[in-house]
Amino acid sequence: MSSAAEPPPPPPPESAPSKSAASAASSGSSSSSNKGGPEGGAAQAAPSAAGAGPADAEMEEVFDDASPGKQKEIQEPDPTYEEKMQTDRANRFEYLLKQTELFAHFIQPAAQKTPTSPLKMKPGRPRIKKDEKQNLLSVGDYRHRRTEQEEDEELLTESSKATNVCTRFEDSPSYVKWGKLRDYQVRGLNWLISLYENGINGILADEMGLGKTLQTISLLGYMKHYRNIPGPHMVLVPKSTLHNWMSEFKRWVPTLRSVCLIGDKEQRAAFVRDVLLPGEWDVCVTSYEMLIKEKSVFKKFNWRYLVIDEAHRIKNEKSKLSEIVREFKTTNRLLLTGTPLQNNLHELWSLLNFLLPDVFNSADDFDSWFDTNNCLGDQKLVERLHMVLRPFLLRRIKADVEKSLPPKKEVKIYVGLSKMQREWYTRILMKDIDILNSAGKMDKMRLLNILMQLRKCCNHPYLFDGAEPGPPYTTDMHLVTNSGKMVVLDKLLPKLKEQGSRVLIFSQMTRVLDILEDYCMWRNYEYCRLDGQTPHDERQDSINAYNEPNSSKFVFMLSTRAGGLGINLATADVVILYDSDWNPQVDLQAMDRAHRIGQTKTVRVFRFITDNTVEERIVERAEMKLRLDSIVIQQGRLVDQNLNKIGKDEMLQMIRHGATHVFASKESEITDEDIDGILERGAKKTAEMNEKLSKMGESSLRNFTMDTESSVYNFEGEDYREKQKIAFTEWIEPPKRERKANYAVDAYFREALRVSEPKAPKAPRPPKQPNVQDFQFFPPRLFELLEKEILYYRKTIGYKVPRSPDLPNAAQAQKEEQLKIDEAEPLNDEELEEKEKLLTQGFTNWNKRDFNQFIKANEKWGRDDIENIAREVEGKTPEEVIEYSAVFWERCNELQDIEKIMAQIERGEARIQRRISIKKALDTKIGRYKAPFHQLRISYGTNKGKNYTEEEDRFLICMLHKLGFDKENVYDELRQCIRNSPQFRFDWFLKSRTAMELQRRCNTLITLIERENMELEEKEKAEKKKRGPKPSVSIHEYVMVYRPCKVHYFLFKYLNIT
Repeated sequence: MSSAAEPPPPPPPESAPSKSAASAASSGSSSSSNKGGPEGGAAQAAPSAAGAGPADAEMEEVFDDASPGKQKEIQEPDPTYEEKMQTDRANRFEYLLKQTELFAHFIQPAAQKTPTSPLKMKPGRPRIKKDEKQNLLSVGDYRHRRTEQEEDEELLTESSKATNVCTRFEDSPSYVKWGKLRDYQVRGLNWLISLYENGINGILADEMGLGKTLQTISLLGYMKHYRNIPGPHMVLVPKSTLHNWMSEFKRWVPTLRSVCLIGDKEQRAAFVRDVLLPGEWDVCVTSYEMLIKEKSVFKKFNWRYLVIDEAHRIKNEKSKLSEIVREFKTTNRLLLTGTPLQNNLHELWSLLNFLLPDVFNSADDFDSWFDTNNCLGDQKLVERLHMVLRPFLLRRIKADVEKSLPPKKEVKIYVGLSKMQREWYTRILMKDIDILNSAGKMDKMRLLNILMQLRKCCNHPYLFDGAEPGPPYTTDMHLVTNSGKMVVLDKLLPKLKEQGSRVLIFSQMTRVLDILEDYCMWRNYEYCRLDGQTPHDERQDSINAYNEPNSSKFVFMLSTRAGGLGINLATADVVILYDSDWNPQVDLQAMDRAHRIGQTKTVRVFRFITDNTVEERIVERAEMKLRLDSIVIQQGRLVDQNLNKIGKDEMLQMIRHGATHVFASKESEITDEDIDGILERGAKKTAEMNEKLSKMGESSLRNFTMDTESSVYNFEGEDYREKQKIAFTEWIEPPKRERKANYAVDAYFREALRVSEPKAPKAPRPPKQPNVQDFQFFPPRLFELLEKEILYYRKTIGYKVPRSPDLPNAAQAQKEEQLKIDEAEPLNDEELEEKEKLLTQGFTNWNKRDFNQFIKANEKWGRDDIENIAREVEGKTPEEVIEYSAVFWERCNELQDIEKIMAQIERGEARIQRRISIKKALDTKIGRYKAPFHQLRISYGTNKGKNYTEEEDRFLICMLHKLGFDKENVYDELRQCIRNSPQFRFDWFLKSRTAMELQRRCNTLITLIERENMELEEKEKAEKKKRGPKPSVSIHEYVMVYRPCKVHYFLFKYLNIT
């Protein structure tokens, strides 16, 4: 372990824990609350408190909450607590100044007289007044003259101090029951104990999977068994890890009484009343959200240890969580994080301010001390930062300490775009081609949106509304073939299953998990799923089901953000990153779900990257960021605070990357290469990329060396800032526009499908014959006269009918047609006059456009709704449309394409009937209830599903009926009603559904309602049939026999009703 990674604790006088603990019991170096302890009995499981001093007795009375009668004391001021804080403060300053004189810059003598309790300090950034700054003297300056009184006070103080003896373990403590701590975990526990002895709060920043949870639990066990301080302690963790922390407490140190606060308002109130306030516990484990909701209860306690897992949650000192935890009374604080590299200088100050508010009380002072603008490239600046962090931070990585853990191997698999993906990718780029070829102002949000859309396209085109073929929507091979990543996944999973491996699949997008879920069901892979919307109980059930011995679950699908924190899935040995995160630390967290203590196999990581797309640049950028990260802070942040933010130029370069390649073709890039060849090619390309990136500088994460290139823009020997300056001169040519030659389609297909000799040219027609269309419905006599005119014209030009080889009796047909021409006569005067008269009797003012509008209106409204049909036909009066409609339905069989036209109209009428039946079904269903928004029940059968609740379904059906099922854009209005409804104010699942998704759900519910109505109708018919037909009785018989009433007799006699 390097000195930078693990700061040396004060030298231990003894190696045996019993002797050290006994010595510590008699020492008063830590605090007045720690003066007691077991005398000579440190090895006992539950040491006696008989040797406790008076101060300890007072502290025990305050913190011993076992009896309800002492609840009141929690809220009273605690002088012992204040005394311990003062003592810790003095020890802390002395310890820090021994480490390095740098801390003299932060510690002022006047600070020793200021309160250190967070309750007495203003949250945020305390500032020192100008006149006070002038009077402060540096503690590190011992050369100024002192008065006799000051020197006497110092001598008396030094003589009264006892020697600080620190407890140190050589082996796993006896109170750890389930197993033994590893050697580096024992060293970590000793480091935590040394922090406690010196009144220092710290950050345990071991790499993910090295047992930070166990080391923390061991520290709390030490407090109970060797310091006789059982609690109360608080552990703040993400909601997803609550169950894991509770099980770890019971497993490793069962003597610690741990309780978990979680649940709704009623459950929390009962827990506080029955469990928390009586005090029959040592450690309270809860989530960040629960802490915020129950802060008034937690403020009543004087906490011993406050442990915060995933400490980056308080990196913003102005966040609600940061402000609340600073208000609690705590003697010790411990932060846990596996990713300290995400912190910049100001976030680092926020963490240090939380740990030691009396030392790091001024953010301006901290920023000025580490002024990156004035110290650009100064190596002393880095050394200064490391020196400040050394007493507070312990960071080890697996490669250094966990020799028994098998290595992790990552392979980048480069996949091509499918034909559908290329079409969508081109469509996205073409939509914003002006941005790609523009050198002017660019909107950053617009660029981010383009990046997001391109990433969705790389994952699967079905993430776009309207891309998936349907309805009906089927789960079939098209789910695989339309995405390059799914093709590789479909080849990879059978191979992994055959090898006996178990797989974790991570994705940024929950809708990708929806597609993967459908795929696993189709391929019959047993799976579990976890994302941000998974309830806490189901989350833990899925983890347990996957981790249980001989589990049949093959795949575990997780969203990277929700499934990457605090979850142990070491039973899996393969991690597939379906897509990559901007922050490489997030992907590392995902990998470490499997690559952690307990893993016996080599963990293989397969990262899917779509070739020649924006994903390549995203992964390259993440790799560069990861290489340039040091243990606490990346060099980029020291050089440029905004380097981690993606600039507009960089985003534009990402979008432009591969655009020309995508535009060049529309064909699929997916090959039939087997999975072994794909993996071999990916491993080779990964090795080449790692070799290139390694030339940028030292990539070790173990020490604080930062001798990398001065700028991350230098890559492969090129300065990308210079390339950006000339980027706009490189024009990205969009794909050639293909003009649709609709006028030649028929000719093309005739030529393409012709298998015989070309037909003879058509027979000539008279040049001045009128253009007559069949849909204009001229009298049939007109066509006879026109035919006669054509025959005579052909006779005058001497036209000979060619023989058609397609006809069975070609010679006979040719002879008959030629005879008609030879016998043709011209039209006489009467026929010419008749022809002119007939030409006025058709619908001459109806053209092809009017006819098409008429057909579409019949399809939309049905043939009987003539009023709406007339409204749809532009330029025609209702009387003209009514007249045309009557003739159309009388003579429609004369039309050439009547079969196609009738099929089109009948399809529309079928849709109308379907809408009517749906409306009737909804009316029937809603009519059964007086208050349908509260009473309506849906008979799901076995098709309920897990995504939508009955309350959501009830609202969808009732609101759909209220808005009108057949209304245009009804689902957009339904979506807006959901967003405006206070009922679903916090239902993010329902509020985030698109109009298309709501339509699908409503169609499913309508099908269930129709089936329910049909079952009820059949049931009523069966009951009526069972009762038999009612006897028919006339009104006269009913009045005279059954109801002899004057009124009924009047109806019969005078109105003649029988």
